[in-house]
Amino acid sequence: MVPAPARPCFIRADFLLPLGGPRGRAERIADGYVLWEGERIVAVGPYTPAVGRRLLAAHGGGGRGLRVIGGAARARDAADLVKLPGVLLPGFVKAHGHDHEPPLIGVAKDVPLTEWLDGAVNVFTGFINERRAALTRRLGKSPHLITYLKARLDDIYYGITSSMVHHCNHNKYHVAEIAEANRIAGTRMIVAVGAQDRNYDARILDRPAAVAVRRLDEAVERFGDEPRLRIVPGPDQCFSNGPELLVALKGWARAHGTLLHIHSSEEPRTTAWFVKKYGETPVGYFDRIGILDAGTILAHQVNCTAGDLGRIARRRAKVVHNPLANTILGSGMPPVMEMLRRGIDVAISTDGSGSADSQNMLGAARLAAQYQKALHRDASLLPAQQVLELVTAAPAAMLGFNAGALEAGKDADLILIDTRRPNLSPTRLDNVVENLIWASDGSEVRYVVASGRVLKEDYRVTTLDAQKVIDDVCRLAELAFSWRRRAGAVRGTGAPR
Repeated sequence: MVPAPARPCFIRADFLLPLGGPRGRAERIADGYVLWEGERIVAVGPYTPAVGRRLLAAHGGGGRGLRVIGGAARARDAADLVKLPGVLLPGFVKAHGHDHEPPLIGVAKDVPLTEWLDGAVNVFTGFINERRAALTRRLGKSPHLITYLKARLDDIYYGITSSMVHHCNHNKYHVAEIAEANRIAGTRMIVAVGAQDRNYDARILDRPAAVAVRRLDEAVERFGDEPRLRIVPGPDQCFSNGPELLVALKGWARAHGTLLHIHSSEEPRTTAWFVKKYGETPVGYFDRIGILDAGTILAHQVNCTAGDLGRIARRRAKVVHNPLANTILGSGMPPVMEMLRRGIDVAISTDGSGSADSQNMLGAARLAAQYQKALHRDASLLPAQQVLELVTAAPAAMLGFNAGALEAGKDADLILIDTRRPNLSPTRLDNVVENLIWASDGSEVRYVVASGRVLKEDYRVTTLDAQKVIDDVCRLAELAFSWRRRAGAVRGTGAPR
């Protein structure tokens, strides 16, 4: 990855939402700026001509000059410190997603989770895994890299600068490609490397458990020095990982000081099947075998009992809510308000492109709030400010990123959302947060900066050839689903049958 520019950079906009700092997360600033040098933020706050002169005096000399985003390459006076129309805020932090799903948009819809896995995810990932060499020759690069680059493009498009990628099923064998895609794109990523040893496609079962542990060791040995990538255990599902495997993976996480990430209680039929077959809920299972703690991140947790919530709260485990996928797959929605009331840390995310159909984090935040307001018939629940924090500051803290807020010392991860667009007009200081949640369609992200590097400039992605990425993934998808029409669905996801 090309490093962030050494000289200081400056961006100024109509509005600034720091989501941190001495005045708290709810502060709104009219005419605000962010200054960063290298990968770190140096200063944040309201802009005045006096501030501009001070910044130029402190950072504009020495032959380097002050780079103004959206303006002068080397600012010489305050007139060069142009103000952009829009709102500055931290980059979005996606706490759960799947980078193997971009080719699956619109595939195997109107079915529940396990049928969708067999009809879309497993058939596609199995195809590109088994035919990797032939596809690489035909397409000019690894089909996995093609898929993961499209996921990086999707994230940058929607203003996601950091993510935890659940790298499940066949993709667990392709950490190298996802690390390469992340390096090329310039994003930040935790790769939760998958594992399964039961109730799944027999081709990818990890037996004995040491196989999955060895995969983690090899990934850390190879990619442990990547500055914007971390490796953690990511067992796929509660029903596809036996206790020996889960205990071994949690032991690895504790020994290495990492998180452990797993799907939990996502779909009602699957959850009921698990309870009937194993005599306990997924959360009860996790708690009994000793893997539920503050370093455990549960994706979904839709279908749970009061006892489950009590266990999650006591063990201080975290929950990632994915409303787009939960509704599309008919899985239901988790008791978010009860989780928050019990003090459970919750983040809002999108899940993968195949189930969510987009990586629109503001759309996910809006749906999460709308559902809870309607369900409880209480318009005061999950206000715009709170759900904005649940896609920025809250997931950053959950994942241990030095991001999610704009303040000195934080990583320079920020976005500018264009408020000139018709759907966001008029935007004022008193409604800027509300407009982001209730009026945005997600396409208004004009600038994206990650660790000080500009990844999207005036709507153009700078680190990827967007049209080439799109062309490649469309060719791959056509080949994959031409084969799928002949081969039919893969059968292997064992719950329920």
